Order: sequence, then C-alpha cells, then structure tokens
Amino acid sequence: MTGAGLTLPSRLHRASRDCHHEVSQFLFDEAALLDAYRFDEWLELVADDVRYWMPTRMNRLHRQRDQEIARPEETAFFDDNKALLKLRVDRLKGGRAWAEEPRSRVRRLLTNVRAWHVDAVDEIEVSASFIVYRGRREKDEDLFVGSRQDLLRRVATPAGWEIARRTIILDQTVLKALNLSIFF
Repeated sequence: MTGAGLTLPSRLHRASRDCHHEVSQFLFDEAALLDAYRFDEWLELVADDVRYWMPTRMNRLHRQRDQEIARPEETAFFDDNKALLKLRVDRLKGGRAWAEEPRSRVRRLLTNVRAWHVDAVDEIEVSASFIVYRGRREKDEDLFVGSRQDLLRRVATPAGWEIARRTIILDQTVLKALNLSIFF
C-alpha cells in the first residue's frame, strides 16, 4: 500500500479477459446482494479467514504521503474477521442496529476493476473504485468514495470465488456520516 491509497501489483501479471470478466461479474453480483440487504447470501461469499479492513486516512504533506493511510496496527474504521462480520449482519437482521431503523437506501457502484494473478493459481488480486450512496429517512444522505483492493480465492461454489481479503480506502479524511452501518 502506498500513501496515496492502493498499490498496483508490479510482480503480478494481468488476468485474462475471461477471468477479468468473471471476477467483475462476481463483484457486481456481490454489490447487488448488499444493495438488496441479502446479507446471509453475501456472507457465503466471504472466506472464513477474511480480513475486512478500512484504515483511517489523514491529510499529510507531500513529503509524508507514505503516512497518509493508517498502518495495520494503527486506527481503523473497522478491522473485521468473519465472526465480526456475522455479528454485524445479525444486528442488522435482528433490528438491533439503531442506525438502520428505518433501513437505509444504499446503492453501490463499482468501476475501474483491474485484476492480476498472484503466485497461487487459485487467487486473484483485484482493485476497483467505488461510490456508495446511502439515503436515510427523508433528508439524511451520505456519499462514500474510494478504492478497494481485494484478494479473491477460487472456490467450488456457484459463485466461483470468495473474498479472502478486502482493504477499503476512503478518499475522505473526515466522515460526515453519523455511522458506518453499511458494508463496502
């Protein structure tokens, strides 16, 4: 990871056109599940050993750009494993998440999807840009913009892939949203 956000893999080779298409469709399907609040189905796409991490971002001088994104041991908006993701899903489904009463209207847009093969034959490194819109009640609106870097692992399921790692980098340094009760 660089100070400006996500790194572009240099030691890896780009995925084939067919693999890129397959991975892109997987990500679009995942976003559709989340938009439709089909969280149990979404959790099936998440690996048991997942790291779902959104580090904080700070404004830094040019000479300090390598310190712009918090390191793994520093502050994060969230740093979840599968058990924590399941707890979040259970809260949302059980009506115990005050930030989602009434439920938000959420739309996830993904673009600039790029994919690279890694050393393991069954893993793909994927980067994408995103915009997530959330509307709540009559007047509350939030817009989250950023980039993601995922490690996807090929699995023998109908989806064909699972999310082994997701790093989410917001472009904002100060969040105006009252909470982060959604998934990215």
